[in-house]
Amino acid sequence: MVTITRNHFLKTMTAGATFSALPGILKAQQAPSANVVGANSKLNIAGIGVGGMGANNLNNIANTGHKIFALCDIDPRYSKGTREKYPDAKFYADYREMLAQEKSIDGVMIATPDHTHAVIAAAAMKAGKHAFVQKPLCHDVFECRELMRLAKENKVVTQMGIQGHTQPGHYLIREWVAAGAIGTITSVDAWCSLSYYPWGRAYWSPVVGVKPKEKMPLPEGLDWDKFIGPAEMRDYHRAYHPGAWRAWWDFGNGMMGDRGAHTLDVVFELLGRKMPVAIDSTSCGNNPDTHPLSAVITFTFAKPDLKVTWYEGTRAPRPVELPDDQKLPEDGGIILNGTEGKIVAGVYADSPRIIPEERMKSFKRPEKTLVRPKGGIEGDWLNAIVEGRQACAGFDYSARLTEFALLGNIAKRADTRLVWDEASMKVTNIDKANQWIKCSRRAGWEM
Repeated sequence: MVTITRNHFLKTMTAGATFSALPGILKAQQAPSANVVGANSKLNIAGIGVGGMGANNLNNIANTGHKIFALCDIDPRYSKGTREKYPDAKFYADYREMLAQEKSIDGVMIATPDHTHAVIAAAAMKAGKHAFVQKPLCHDVFECRELMRLAKENKVVTQMGIQGHTQPGHYLIREWVAAGAIGTITSVDAWCSLSYYPWGRAYWSPVVGVKPKEKMPLPEGLDWDKFIGPAEMRDYHRAYHPGAWRAWWDFGNGMMGDRGAHTLDVVFELLGRKMPVAIDSTSCGNNPDTHPLSAVITFTFAKPDLKVTWYEGTRAPRPVELPDDQKLPEDGGIILNGTEGKIVAGVYADSPRIIPEERMKSFKRPEKTLVRPKGGIEGDWLNAIVEGRQACAGFDYSARLTEFALLGNIAKRADTRLVWDEASMKVTNIDKANQWIKCSRRAGWEM
């Protein structure tokens, strides 16, 4: 078996596969030219989708000293706290109206449900605005390819909200592997033990595979048409909004997109940003409307020849090298299995540890060779805009990472082994799976 060796890893670093998204080492990338500002300038940032995670992103942006200039949300009640926090920011319900009216916006932060990420980000970039998009970047593989193309075409600074990409563990693991900490990597286990079951949380006890049939009163001010966006129209129900949309295929990407975008980040870097050639899934509790109860997904890579196994709604097998009095990270994490040891880390590649313990104690930690982004995931994006460079997790990288995760979702739905042809963007052995490569879109919401 050909596996990730220290020499292979160092070669990918030299070739730019590892360094290309890092600030300060960008020779292979063209610096963006749209909306470049001076080092002392204060950026005007607009938030789209500001009632949930977007509120946290805006808080981090505001703490850098840049201005929260405009806000947009389809639900004035859910976003009330954010609007009150930034009273000077003009409020909109329609992002298209905001982009048309507010010409002085420099960048937009997008934290809407997954299924509207791409159409909003595309409109922002076409308007010349820099874009920060919460993970997962897109809802289908076609959208990943399209956003990557548009970012390059419009020369804007982009970033996906994967905070682990700016945290120490991500870079320590890559440096440790390059230094031979665990020898040759032979396989990877990654997991998220959480699940979205019961679907719709406590707001509805569903019959498997059936959408809610009852009608609920539409909350005052909620623009339900814009929440539905490109998805198929249905009546409002509390099982969808606010917050419960992630469980539904039409709106969210489940834990594979929610946590996979975080946990598989460092794994994707270690693999040289390559795509799998096959994906095999066994799912439990499949139905047409919601993500399954649990799934085990195996990604097979050709170069290097190894497997990455994702456990969703359960945990990876406990390594025998882990001391009896220690536990695996509770909610999720990774295990890098090597010929001379293993690395265990959390959801965001945090708190990495070499096992067995004797290996950790004897390992001589290498010098830091990778540049650490500053200011967190939002701060790095803002700094990149000011400095006229690309951000650490720009769409050139994060669109591919998202595609990697979404291939796992397609395998979950097909519940079988898929053969993936990256060049043609097609599943070659199970034709029905290709319906999920580019999902259908409601009229008026085309990409």
